[in-house]
Amino acid sequence: MAIAVVGSLGLDTIETPAGRVEEVLGGSAAYFSLAARHFLPVRIVAVVGSDFPASARAALEQEGLDLTELEVKEGRTFRWEGVYSRDMNTRETIRTELNVFETFRPDLSASTRALRHVFLANIDPVLQRQVLSQLTRPHLVLADTMNYWITTKRDELLKTLAKVRILLINEEEARQLTGEAVTHKAARAILTMGPETVVVKMGEHGAFLQGRNAYFVCPAFPIETVIDPTGAGDTFAGGFMGALARMGRVTDMNLRRATIYGCVLASFAVEEFSVGGLLNLKRAEVLRRAAAVLSMTRVTLDDTARLLR
Repeated sequence: MAIAVVGSLGLDTIETPAGRVEEVLGGSAAYFSLAARHFLPVRIVAVVGSDFPASARAALEQEGLDLTELEVKEGRTFRWEGVYSRDMNTRETIRTELNVFETFRPDLSASTRALRHVFLANIDPVLQRQVLSQLTRPHLVLADTMNYWITTKRDELLKTLAKVRILLINEEEARQLTGEAVTHKAARAILTMGPETVVVKMGEHGAFLQGRNAYFVCPAFPIETVIDPTGAGDTFAGGFMGALARMGRVTDMNLRRATIYGCVLASFAVEEFSVGGLLNLKRAEVLRRAAAVLSMTRVTLDDTARLLR
């Protein structure tokens, strides 16, 4: 059993109040796979240029990661540059160079087509459907999107959402997609578009999960010093989907557990630039933070009942 992730691999130039790095490994597929590998093997479906550094590839040659579907094309690798605000809640994109990613149209191998779990990262919704149409028996299909696709390809995005089991989205995007000013109402509106579950990522405030008959809020693990928020959402997706697929059944309780693991994995991603916080991460550290998140929210009914006596 394995997970396929279809997304971007690139080279990022990032500036935050903590400093600046240039041409470091980035892209949704990198962050997702380095998180999800703690639960199940991950096959990366992506494209890079002939200039993709050996050091970046080496960072992805980790136990549990399968690079057989990584295409190398003549040309330049996808590049992104951004600058974060002082509070790191907003960022300005300085440049985006799609390069070889602009013509990325994967033709999946037979073994990848047979995989039942797939994460469609925030790529073109038409491409998301093209990939999905190649899978023979998809079971657990998760997708992400972004404000650019909501604005420019809304109709195509809606067609994709009709085929997706779980949508991961941030607060701003959820409100933009639905026109609802209240995030919780926006999440419920998304359920009418096809997905049976919506997970809304809220950055430093954690995430909440909205199902047809379920609702769950998970706080973020408190980080003393945030270095780089880039990729935190994709890391959350990796932790969430990896845990859910490993548990095997999509139940209310398993969705809650998966949300906790998503928040926990994202907490490691923001502690270093690029994927540095994920490269040498041990499973024992993940379990310790998961236990800490549980203890942060645990309260007994007897404690609260006393307040009403």
